[in-house]
Amino acid sequence: MPRHAALRAVGATLGRGVTTAVPVLLLASGITFALGAFGGQDPAAAVVGDVAGPEDVARMERELGLDRPVWQQYVSWVGAAARGDLGASWFTQIPVTESIAQRLPVSLSVAGFALVLAVLFGGAAGIAAALHRGRLLDRAVTAVSAALTTVPAFVAGIGLIIVFAVLVPVLPAGGYVPPSVSVTAWLTSLVLPAVALSLDTAADVARQLRTGLVSALGENYVVGARVRGLSGRRVVLGHVLRNGVAPAVAVVGLHVPRLVGGAVITEAVFQMPGLGQLARDAAMRGDVPVVQGTLLVAVVVVLASSLVVDVVQARLLPASVRAA
Repeated sequence: MPRHAALRAVGATLGRGVTTAVPVLLLASGITFALGAFGGQDPAAAVVGDVAGPEDVARMERELGLDRPVWQQYVSWVGAAARGDLGASWFTQIPVTESIAQRLPVSLSVAGFALVLAVLFGGAAGIAAALHRGRLLDRAVTAVSAALTTVPAFVAGIGLIIVFAVLVPVLPAGGYVPPSVSVTAWLTSLVLPAVALSLDTAADVARQLRTGLVSALGENYVVGARVRGLSGRRVVLGHVLRNGVAPAVAVVGLHVPRLVGGAVITEAVFQMPGLGQLARDAAMRGDVPVVQGTLLVAVVVVLASSLVVDVVQARLLPASVRAA
């Protein structure tokens, strides 16, 4: 029965998540398209060049579909995007989907590695602080966590470059190596940007996990487990952690959009060819389809990640409810 209840909770969460994600995605797509449509640019003139005449501009507008009403352009764009077609660059004629497919693994690698580091180190610090609550270690974790939340990712990135790429040159200062070339070089190129991006998330995970575990350690079922002779390790890992981790999981969900957005800034600091660099270069030259495509994909990644976090929380909820 508990297993069936957990599955029902997960199914209900998935249903609510999809129901919420669809209108959010439509709204985001509308805003994304409007940014390009009403940006005040003359894309046809930009594509054909300054020496082109009015006839050339009009012809390019027809080819790009810009001579139609905006709502028709939007409907066509959404329909094509649903099929995986995000159009082509106005300047290079390279399909936007192809450009994103080349750059997305870089951004996902940085954000994913940062998330893993945040969960591992933030989780370890939170558990240690909870088990030593009121002692020096607990106070140190709290102080360090509070300090890390005030450090922007790009500032941390610059500091890490100075220390580990200049003063003690053990890691590369920038660039990206695909895992298909060398897994070791790939991981090495991700270390500094991922660490810089993970600090804020790790600090919040540590604080929230510490709070949740301290609360769970005071529950009656913990006293009962200790009376039955269970070891402290088994009590913490088998009972307390599962029932006290929910606040930390919620924090991870809140930080997922920050990790995706922060990866854009981190890529600029470490000169990594990810989605952030693609969107920045496209925005500089007014390549609207590329900008719209990267923004839409970023929204999809955030929504999908948030849905995964909601499912994890729903899977943990039955244990919390039974413990209460």
